[in-house]
Amino acid sequence: MFLDGRILLVRRANPPDAGRWGFPGGKIDAGETIENAAVRELLEETGVHAEAHRVFTAVDVFDRDGDGRLRRHFVLIAVLCKWQSGQPIAGDDALEARWFELDELDESGLALSLDVARVARQAAVVFEQDLRSGNPH
Repeated sequence: MFLDGRILLVRRANPPDAGRWGFPGGKIDAGETIENAAVRELLEETGVHAEAHRVFTAVDVFDRDGDGRLRRHFVLIAVLCKWQSGQPIAGDDALEARWFELDELDESGLALSLDVARVARQAAVVFEQDLRSGNPH
């Protein structure tokens, strides 16, 4: 989710990626749409209310044990959301929640989950393209 040129991230409380910054998200409940799950998880993890705008990419994440054996395979589906109200406050599975400028994602000391910087930049491009085309956010 973008607001004033910044993207909202959470620092994960639980494995995989505990302690790393990533996008708010979680499991899709049975019968729940991707968009509804994204909005629900965003609210649970950050206290921010939003409207789902569109799915724009997906990322494979492989969770492996110390010997390299696959434990779990996650498919992360990125949904661009339009902010409606609220300021980020960590909740549910998050240690922290805050807005970041895209340039901050390049800081060497910032522990990011896999592909977060790349997906954030892709979201920024989609957001700008939609603005130029008149597609509402």
